[in-house]
Amino acid sequence: MSHFIRDFASVRLSDVGIVGGKNASLGEMTAALAGKGIRVPAGFATTATAFWAFLDANALRQPLAALMQQLDRNTFSNLGETGAAARRLILGAVMPEELKTAITDAYRRLGGGEAQAVAVRSSATAEDMPEASFAGQHESFLNVRGEAAVLQAVQHCFASLYTDRAIKYREDNGFEHGKIALSAGIQQMVQTDNGCSGVGFTLDPESGFRDVILLSGIWGLGENIVQGKVMPDDFYVFKPTLRAGKNAILQKKLGDKAWTLCLDDTPGATSPVINKPTAEADRRRFVLNDAEIHQLAGWALDIEAHYNCPMDIEWAKDGVSGELFLLQARPETVHARKAVTSREQYVVKEKGTVLVKGDAVGEKLATGIARLLNSPAEAEQLQEGDIVVTVNTSPDWDPVLKKVAAIVTDSGGRTSHAAIVARELGVPAIVGATGATAAIRDGEAITVSCCEGKTGYVYAGKLPYEKKDIALSDIAMPESTEVALIISDPDQAFRLSFYPNDGVGLLRMEFIITHAVRVHPMALVHFDQLKDEREKSAIAALTGQYENKQQFFIDKLSQGIATIAAAFYPKDVIVRMSDFKTNEYAQLLGGKDFEPTEENPMLGFRGASRYYNPLYREGFGLECAAIKKVRGEMGLTNVKVMIPFCRTAAEGRKVLSVMASYGLSRADGLEVYVMAEIPSNVLEADAFAEIFDGFSIGSNDLTQLTLGLDRDSALVADLFSEEDPAPKKMIAMMIQAARKAGVRIGLCGQAPSDFPDFAAFLVKEGINSISFNPDALIQGIANIRQAEKENTVSPAF
Repeated sequence: MSHFIRDFASVRLSDVGIVGGKNASLGEMTAALAGKGIRVPAGFATTATAFWAFLDANALRQPLAALMQQLDRNTFSNLGETGAAARRLILGAVMPEELKTAITDAYRRLGGGEAQAVAVRSSATAEDMPEASFAGQHESFLNVRGEAAVLQAVQHCFASLYTDRAIKYREDNGFEHGKIALSAGIQQMVQTDNGCSGVGFTLDPESGFRDVILLSGIWGLGENIVQGKVMPDDFYVFKPTLRAGKNAILQKKLGDKAWTLCLDDTPGATSPVINKPTAEADRRRFVLNDAEIHQLAGWALDIEAHYNCPMDIEWAKDGVSGELFLLQARPETVHARKAVTSREQYVVKEKGTVLVKGDAVGEKLATGIARLLNSPAEAEQLQEGDIVVTVNTSPDWDPVLKKVAAIVTDSGGRTSHAAIVARELGVPAIVGATGATAAIRDGEAITVSCCEGKTGYVYAGKLPYEKKDIALSDIAMPESTEVALIISDPDQAFRLSFYPNDGVGLLRMEFIITHAVRVHPMALVHFDQLKDEREKSAIAALTGQYENKQQFFIDKLSQGIATIAAAFYPKDVIVRMSDFKTNEYAQLLGGKDFEPTEENPMLGFRGASRYYNPLYREGFGLECAAIKKVRGEMGLTNVKVMIPFCRTAAEGRKVLSVMASYGLSRADGLEVYVMAEIPSNVLEADAFAEIFDGFSIGSNDLTQLTLGLDRDSALVADLFSEEDPAPKKMIAMMIQAARKAGVRIGLCGQAPSDFPDFAAFLVKEGINSISFNPDALIQGIANIRQAEKENTVSPAF
């Protein structure tokens, strides 16, 4: 084997200085992980020695050094002309015969004598190091076929060491230009026509949550993901249950996949690849099935374990053989180095007109002037602190994006170039914001908010906001009283899991039903009975992937619950079964055909009374099926359930019987709590304690029913107070009854954070746990700790 060439099989990770980070990683996977069943397309790499020999044969070292010496390092005003001159020098040079022969011989061996289609990718000898990595600095060439074409692609890779972005990147990271070599990796092409490809991270790239794997995929070649031209399918996989052999897929999000990048072998084609509109049927189906998602996620786990750090991978599925391959693996460089000891928390104080929305990247907020740019060539229009609004970005944008406050793109997903760069730079970005370049005017003031979950919003004007730096490492938890969170939105779960907590005391499933399902469950059970043709069409469109429309509800609800359960695993996550009122249920698609009209829905057909009633029992069955899937099939046994608005113990027994008929039985280890929110729950606490495993005081309803007022009525709102003596007596009675019965009791509400005296009252009475909304958690912890110092009574359990 020539000293100019190394087969991937003979390369190890320690050879970064010889073949660069990308190629060293390919060699490491080829040699060390084949025993795990991981497939890596065969290939070889040119060495750093080959690159230096190329430069020396053409006497290029000194001219290149002279060009870099003349670079304007203050404003980089001559970056473009300097880079172009360097690339001309390399592209105008002649490749030494010995290097030509070494490359062509290796190429023939790779193809068994045939003109094998290959990808030729650049790998710099100092790139992809944990302390300095930036996506896409150098060029790659796809579907290269034939010896002459391979030699030409290798020389273009050499020249790409001096792209404008690569020069700027080395300047920013303190690398000496003359000490960096370029290795070209020549790798068999995976035939992604009729196949798919994508990327993956072994952590959540937004929050840094370590226990999930994110896989993103599109039809055809993967460049459309990186360039942000399409919105991919996203799959989140939970590592602990993956290791346990369970169905570990937490979420499946269908992307538009509007374009498919295909190989173009047409004689006389001007490009080796062509972008075609994706067939409508393919846009509506996922690129991977569940078995393939689990296989790729399992490989990602093995790779992370081998490298001992979070990883960023590229993968592809061959459209002919159906086999999956890994094309690349490199250390993830944004969150891997960060110890999560603090969080920046942004809150929009006043919301304005929403101009556009899309996928939020990061958790920050920025205000500034919008600059609509078509390409990096228009960079002179950009001022420090402006917000770039464009269709999508590519690596050529990197030098431009260094000065922006935020990024907004029409297209792309969470793994697009714009998203990757935004994370590197620590600025908020909204990608896949369809119509952004039409809805936002150049020069107008806007607010980019990524602090409201996974959906990001662009608001008109510079809105007032609040920023808090929360030092999580400085927060000491209470000694006796557990502190839990109240959560509704799965998109917030990974981020909130870093906050000090003892789990989730209340997961409201109504948010998931409203935002992810959107359909009344009975409208899915009895779809053919729907009267409103417009709503029927809307439901048919939403459930188009499902032959069984009821499974749509089960999957969407279970994915939302599972995401929150995984974020806090193995801590308890208590899921309250649905507690919509009839007027709220009627707002769901198809809902008005199944909901009665009530004069006072607050006191009517809600909570437990619905679950065994023929008007809703089948809908409750779908809720039970979702819980059963989360606990059984998905292995998230930290999920408990809670029954709301249960008026009598007899009603509680009916509900438990119905749950058992749908496969949810306490005999299987499931714990079932009941909300203590009706005076009857307090007065008959011993009877309820005989059939339920614990209580959670719903202080809002208990207060309104004790005081005999409607908390939704503005006319009597000033009388509503949890600190009124009457509801406080009810709460004290409830806590004492639960302690006497030997079951756990908690409280969900705002009062313990707003009122230190109320927290002190709960602690003195001996409550087991208190649950807070996220924005009240830190103050709530402080109030409880102070109360514990002042009181000696502690919970019995």
